[in-house]
Amino acid sequence: MKALAVAALMLAAAPGAAMAQAWVARPGTGQAILKLESMRADDGFDPAGDRVVLAAARRDDVAGLFVEYGVADRFAVLFKGDWQRGEDAFVDYDGRGPLEIGVRWQAWRDDRGAASLQVSYADGGEGRNAGYAPPGQGDSDWEIRAAAGRNFTARGRPIFIDLQAARRMRDGLPDEVRADATVGVRTGPDWTVLAQVFGGVTDDDGARWLNVETSLVRDLGDWSLQLGWRSAVAGRETPAASGPVVAVWRRF
Repeated sequence: MKALAVAALMLAAAPGAAMAQAWVARPGTGQAILKLESMRADDGFDPAGDRVVLAAARRDDVAGLFVEYGVADRFAVLFKGDWQRGEDAFVDYDGRGPLEIGVRWQAWRDDRGAASLQVSYADGGEGRNAGYAPPGQGDSDWEIRAAAGRNFTARGRPIFIDLQAARRMRDGLPDEVRADATVGVRTGPDWTVLAQVFGGVTDDDGARWLNVETSLVRDLGDWSLQLGWRSAVAGRETPAASGPVVAVWRRF
């Protein structure tokens, strides 16, 4: 189960993606994750949720960094940031995405489960501060996030589940409610299969999104390599984007 808890702790994603946050880094330990995403969309979801052809193909490339470090018993600090470039029918862009800092508190933990609460602040950049918005739109954000996770064994394979709910209060964009879920299955001593679902809805009855991501993670000592694919399966006023996700994880 120790390896399974480590796998749950290591999970992270670039902005918008789910992160396994139920397990908080122990004091003096942490992780750094560099993730590359390349999303493409020829279609989008209209205000009724129907899939329609975009006026021009949309491209969004992101290089993101996530760092978490345990600073005290039950407390960890975190940082997220990225650099983006892309284009759509109206704009080409290249610039910094949102920078986010936060504090995570381990509300509860035992040998099999965990729960945490997180508060974070994000400063908007020149890139897409929300997947449904034009580049540069949106200023500062506050987010409150709750996460709960559980380890168990099924048919001899270690499995973990991480469930999250968040409220994001935005300046310059509508507020959001988000919900994420992650399932990880340890298929061998150094291999983990991850299945993630993450979605959200804005307050003004506008944009909605539901994305799924499946990936394979290979452990190499204190390092891990991740290769996956993400797809938008439903939404409203959002692109139907899909593409590969590649990440390098380092535990310290």
